Amino acid sequence: MTRRSAITGCGSYLPHNIVTNVELATRVDTSDEWIVRRTGIHARRIAAANEKTSDLALAAALDALDDAGLTANAIDAVIVATTTPDNTFPATAARVQAGLGMTRGFAFDVQAVCSGFVYALAIADNFIRLGQAQRVLVIGAETFSRLLDWNDRTTCVLFGDGAGAVVLEATEGKGDSSDRGILSTHLHSDGRHYDQLRTTGGAGSTGTTGFVHMEGSEVFRHAVTNLADVVDEALAANGLQPEQIDWLVPHQANQRIIDGTAKKLHMAPERVVTTIGTHANTSAASIPLALATAAKDGRLKRGQIILLDAMGGGFTWGAAVVRW
Repeated sequence: MTRRSAITGCGSYLPHNIVTNVELATRVDTSDEWIVRRTGIHARRIAAANEKTSDLALAAALDALDDAGLTANAIDAVIVATTTPDNTFPATAARVQAGLGMTRGFAFDVQAVCSGFVYALAIADNFIRLGQAQRVLVIGAETFSRLLDWNDRTTCVLFGDGAGAVVLEATEGKGDSSDRGILSTHLHSDGRHYDQLRTTGGAGSTGTTGFVHMEGSEVFRHAVTNLADVVDEALAANGLQPEQIDWLVPHQANQRIIDGTAKKLHMAPERVVTTIGTHANTSAASIPLALATAAKDGRLKRGQIILLDAMGGGFTWGAAVVRW
């Protein structure tokens, strides 16, 4: 028998404040038509002044635990993928752990920007496979709006705030693609492109958080290539053909990138979970938010095969194949 990690609960949280493209157009030189045509985004959620990343993460975590029918006492580890921690240290996960009332297990953060959730999922899966944890809470949470220059129309229109979470539980399988749970994960990075998607500050450089800087055309070009490659890698690792994928749940960065990946897989739009229109790019939170949306509206069915993929600053990118 092979030890696997099954997703048994999904949760989400979005701040209440909705900022539409029309509202943004009153602040910067842009328009609803321009934003939608280039990105697919219609609106984004912005955290309240008193909402921290840990608040969003905790709300999503509680929702996921409720969905799994578990209490925090059953969790062995909390992993938070975030680019916007409450403090430079300690880890935001530690604050979530305290908020859950956990006094056992361990908690830490993962930083891989928009790929963060896939990275965190892979780490949690390895803990479970090795028998070092039975249940792990994996959270993607961001208050990305606090890294934005609201006078820069090339970046401020793209991002929003939110959090999503999943509960991973150990299960037994046969060791092939018929198993329930995470079948494989695939992680990559290429630090040569560090400067093409970054912030202009940091604790170890300027002593400030800085603002998002992005070389959009280069990021887009690499995203299309890297995501295509990692999708091929993930399918090959599991002996799967594109038509065997029931759902694509991609990072919600740009509708054109999502469409490109779906086209490569010959997947109709109705087989792609897309939420970018309502909450923009929420970085590490986007995949678990999309998962929670599709799980709660009944699209995801037991036994279906789901492909997750993401790319972020670093550059980092990755994919995961999951049987629901």
